[in-house]
Amino acid sequence: MANLADCVAHGIQWFHSFDLPDGESIKGYKSEAILRREAAAILPDDLTGKSVLDIGAWDGYFSFEAERRGAADVLATDHFCWSGPGWGTKDGFDFIHSRLGSKVRSFDVEPLGLTPEKFGQFDVVLFLGVLYHVTDIYRHLEAAAAMCRDHLVVETETTMINTKAPLARFIQSHELGGDPTNFWAPNPALVRLLLERLGFSRIDVTIAGKPHAVSWLPRADLKTRRMIVHAYR
Repeated sequence: MANLADCVAHGIQWFHSFDLPDGESIKGYKSEAILRREAAAILPDDLTGKSVLDIGAWDGYFSFEAERRGAADVLATDHFCWSGPGWGTKDGFDFIHSRLGSKVRSFDVEPLGLTPEKFGQFDVVLFLGVLYHVTDIYRHLEAAAAMCRDHLVVETETTMINTKAPLARFIQSHELGGDPTNFWAPNPALVRLLLERLGFSRIDVTIAGKPHAVSWLPRADLKTRRMIVHAYR
């Protein structure tokens, strides 16, 4: 597809937004302004010479941003949103890749299909917006950690942020936009302990955004928010 008109004709539904070099803009579900703020909290300013793995890349905003920040090698992976049951496809990623003249590599694979033996390890691994969509939190964190040489970034829904006990709350199907692929909101204490067990020595947690409004939850601490975790070997 050579232009945005072709994208519209092919029914591409964008999640990420993009400002293209020629001045055209793509308006996805998540705005460019929000994505820029997230990128500032998620990505190092300078990735010169680094290798980056983006697990659950979707339209590829963070993959292409990592490349823009100097990463020497970026591998974007997805399955759910490219050829799985998600509402997206890989067409959006491929279009942006072409328009940017990007060298980002891509591979359609589930998170649990990623292994160092097949793909190697990466200096930085991005695991953004994936963890709360999986039924087995530990196995998926374990898979992401195995791919990581130094720095793992996890972004997910969270809850019970002030509770010291390691816990997760099941997300009911009518929460978070009624998306039935949401499962678990782990609290910071749980994610921290799991990452420590997986060999990370320094773990920095940031809570972002306001609690999501859930009328049937009387306790504010049970409402979900977003969490960004930077874990270092």
